[in-house]
Amino acid sequence: MNRRRFIQAASAVAVGAVSSESARATAQSTGELTVALNGGEYAKACIEAYVKPFEVETGIKVTPITDEVSGAQLELMVSTNSVSVDVIPVTPATASQAPATGYLEKIDYSIYRKDELDAMLDFANTPYSVGSIVYALCMVYNTEKFPTGKPRPATWAEFWDVSKYPGVRTLVSGVDGGGPWEEALLADGVPADALYPMDIDRVFASLDKIKPHIRKWWTTGSELGQMLHDKAVDLAQSFDGRAVLMIDQGVPIEMNRKQSKLTWESWGIPKGAKNLQNAQKFIEFITRADRQAAFAQRMPYGPTNRNAFKLIPEDLGRKFASHPDYLASTIVQNAEWYAEAGPDGMTNQERLAQRWNEWILQ
Repeated sequence: MNRRRFIQAASAVAVGAVSSESARATAQSTGELTVALNGGEYAKACIEAYVKPFEVETGIKVTPITDEVSGAQLELMVSTNSVSVDVIPVTPATASQAPATGYLEKIDYSIYRKDELDAMLDFANTPYSVGSIVYALCMVYNTEKFPTGKPRPATWAEFWDVSKYPGVRTLVSGVDGGGPWEEALLADGVPADALYPMDIDRVFASLDKIKPHIRKWWTTGSELGQMLHDKAVDLAQSFDGRAVLMIDQGVPIEMNRKQSKLTWESWGIPKGAKNLQNAQKFIEFITRADRQAAFAQRMPYGPTNRNAFKLIPEDLGRKFASHPDYLASTIVQNAEWYAEAGPDGMTNQERLAQRWNEWILQ
């Protein structure tokens, strides 16, 4: 599961968009940098919170690419020695696989201030990436179906309890390997600290129990949002950002962050980046607390630098998955386990996707 499915920023022209910048990106000037920022409002927020202030502080000219760089694009650039972008957003899986693939440069943490580095969430930083945003999949319920003062499900075991908490349900699809696996195990009684390595057979045995009560397995945030808006479901698994947006719009739902599932996105540098030193400076700059706070006030994603919460209004900070008060009761996805490959070369995420596609047709 990744943020791209929420904002639907994927583009079929990603390769072309990046390649079109090749001539400028290959320049050797020490005063240049090319960065990929995803697209839409996310990219606009990056430009305002990161790119413009960085140019002012350093004098380095930044060429922003408002598009994605997919895993396939990264592999192509590195393997053909045609790296055309210096900084890219990377998923936890890409960062976890970096030692084996060789697609990313190591991060130079020696240039980071100690107070900034100490404040960063450990799980979001790796030798090859620095965390940029945190978001979560949470449980939400319709407050007309489950009003204040009446019993409400608070755990995934209770979400699975259709007798005590009757209602129409929806969960995220597992079509790409990012399904409700942890939730299924929690519902079946597996302790939060014993989820990994996952027992895949147990995951699907648990999903067998809830399957008849799922109206639809959603695949995009907009699809989920429509169901919640139309009151087509009473209980749902939702991106926290999507739920916050809908709550602010007056949709009668509330969010339960207990046992929410955290994941994140990071910044990385493609192996062979032409402006490596500037790329290192840029990532250090944009992961500072003040920069992450500026970004968070433009886009509803949690900072990975905990000091950013000191610079964000409390009512806004509590809308983010990485708020300190929420971390103790949440589940952090184990990116290393998902990226781990078996003797057949298939990763656990691919194995889950294959199993899902067989199971959903039964």
